[in-house]
Amino acid sequence: MLGRLFLTALVSQQGLTFYKQQLEREVKYQAAWTYARHINKPMLVIGGPWGGRSHLFKKLFGFKAHGCGDVCLDIDPMSCEGCAYEYGDIRQIPFPDRYFGSAFNSHILEHMDTVADCEQAISELHRVSDMVFTCVPSKWSLTAWLHGDHHLWVTETPEGFIIEQR
Repeated sequence: MLGRLFLTALVSQQGLTFYKQQLEREVKYQAAWTYARHINKPMLVIGGPWGGRSHLFKKLFGFKAHGCGDVCLDIDPMSCEGCAYEYGDIRQIPFPDRYFGSAFNSHILEHMDTVADCEQAISELHRVSDMVFTCVPSKWSLTAWLHGDHHLWVTETPEGFIIEQR
């Protein structure tokens, strides 16, 4: 009985965490899109809407994480399928200073190998855009803990980012 109750609570908590992450993506993507349109500049999306290894599963069920923006930058072209795609590394974004009105990056920073790489990526985002919108996995997400390519915990605060090696 206690095991079933624990499992029910865990599944419920993970469902709520997933929902909150999806809502955050939606809200921040729309804010980035609106801001870029307001100042009449393009919007950059870092991290394609189809994601990494799971893009075939997402396409099968039509589950796109977010929109494409005007330019979608990723190291995996399948992640940006159907978007105006640009190959690139977030640590060296191939665009001039302040080219974009906004940059939206979704679940990318935690994949950087080191804190220094993550700091360089954040710096690049601010270099190429007027406003940066970031989504990262919650520490409460079980899938974030189990994901083998997550090397960092990244927390956004009003003062900036807290980056911790995992």
